Amino acid sequence: MHDELKRLSAMGDEAAAVVELDQSKVGRLSRMDAMQAQAVAQDTASRRDLMIRGIQAALERIDAGEYGRCQSCDEDILPKRLEIEPTALFCIRCASEREIGSS
Repeated sequence: MHDELKRLSAMGDEAAAVVELDQSKVGRLSRMDAMQAQAVAQDTASRRDLMIRGIQAALERIDAGEYGRCQSCDEDILPKRLEIEPTALFCIRCASEREIGSS
């Protein structure tokens, strides 16, 4: 997953590049479409980079022998949760409490 995200990140850099504002090359609506596509590409790249950082952090926790432990209560994170979200930092209880607290 990590390697695939890195590969996609390299491919997505071109789509997130600055939209050229030369009216002679692109009409107004085409430019607006290009700017919208650029914004989507930038958002996708941002989410992908966040996932890459999460995966790298999980790999570091594995190396340190801390993977699968809740960073709040230090209890084990359920294997099913880690299977669904391998980058999880918190057990379901602590994650729920944090979510309620931020609402």
